[in-house]
Amino acid sequence: MNSLLVAALAFFGFILAYRFYSRFLSDKIFGLRADAVMPAHKYEDGVDFVPTNTHILLGHHYTSIAGAAPIVGPAIAIFWGWLPAVLWVVFGSIFIGAVHDFAALVISARNEGRSIGEITEDIIGPNARTLFLLIIFFLLLMVIAVFCLVIAKLFTLFPASVFPIWLEIPIAITLGYFVYARKGNVTLWSIVALIIMYVSIYVGTKLPLGLDMIGIKPENVILVWIIILLVYCYIASILPVQYLLQPRDFINSHELYVGLVILFIAVVYVSFNGGGNFVAPAINNDLAGAPSMFPLLFITIACGAISGFHSLVSSGTTVKQMDKETDARPIGYGSMLLEGALSVMAIIMVGAGFANFSAWREVYNGWEAAQGAGIGVFVKGCGFFMEQVKIGGKHLAL
Repeated sequence: MNSLLVAALAFFGFILAYRFYSRFLSDKIFGLRADAVMPAHKYEDGVDFVPTNTHILLGHHYTSIAGAAPIVGPAIAIFWGWLPAVLWVVFGSIFIGAVHDFAALVISARNEGRSIGEITEDIIGPNARTLFLLIIFFLLLMVIAVFCLVIAKLFTLFPASVFPIWLEIPIAITLGYFVYARKGNVTLWSIVALIIMYVSIYVGTKLPLGLDMIGIKPENVILVWIIILLVYCYIASILPVQYLLQPRDFINSHELYVGLVILFIAVVYVSFNGGGNFVAPAINNDLAGAPSMFPLLFITIACGAISGFHSLVSSGTTVKQMDKETDARPIGYGSMLLEGALSVMAIIMVGAGFANFSAWREVYNGWEAAQGAGIGVFVKGCGFFMEQVKIGGKHLAL
């Protein structure tokens, strides 16, 4: 199967779903009103409750939910075959994940911007609230742990990523200053920030940084990165949202948009030049000790199809910044479809980003190896496609 056909069908399905199904949900199920008073206005405090431009909040929400998980999950789940992974991502995003995110955002907006855990007390009772909040606590611990581990491994495997990722912090703070304090043009300053970020990516390829440069032993590198990331998470979480998190995610969203477009163009180019076919099996019959696809597929690919974590983002931070109730449609439903698009592209990169089946099988030679797949395999798949169109593939494939 050609990857371009898969991408085109998936993206066309997402467009139809947003155009028709999300409008049905918005008008007939939720009855969204543009004149409804949002918690962001009612409790505006300049810290957490900050009425925000729709496009900025869309970028903030999208990159809050679309971290490494919609890439890592598909990179593992493709071991069962690319077809079930694609079907779950497309139909899961449209009918489950996007509805879940949309509903959580609307429900929270109509309940004073409280989190989904707190709302549980009104719907079920205080004991359910306590139990749900306890579950959320442990869920967040696991999410933070996994994200820190994945990014720490990314920094270790790809030291060229260190400089641009950390430079984004002062770039984001500067963007927030010009947009909020100086009332600057959002489009202009976001373009400037994006250009600087891409320059920093190039500089990163020339200036790879690693903790070994300051004497950290190789066996301690990942642990030290995790500690640094946890400190960063704490600082970022206590700052007013418009100082760092909003502008940082806004920049990240533009990088994701551009990245998705470039990868799609690469898939088009390679496909029209006789390549781009999946080398991974549509359904893998040689599972080498892997657990049953049912139900493991549906939790291996969570972000990218349906993730309970998204309700915490919708009701924990996004709702406190939503300017109008009607913004819930593009932000809640639309962001999930964008994450689904990222997952589809991840499946293509790890399923068709190899020269042949033998090369794919060298990486996915068993379930244990598949569990270790993730960002690294995705980056190498991107490098394979970029190499075909002569766009920095050698750097990406390293």
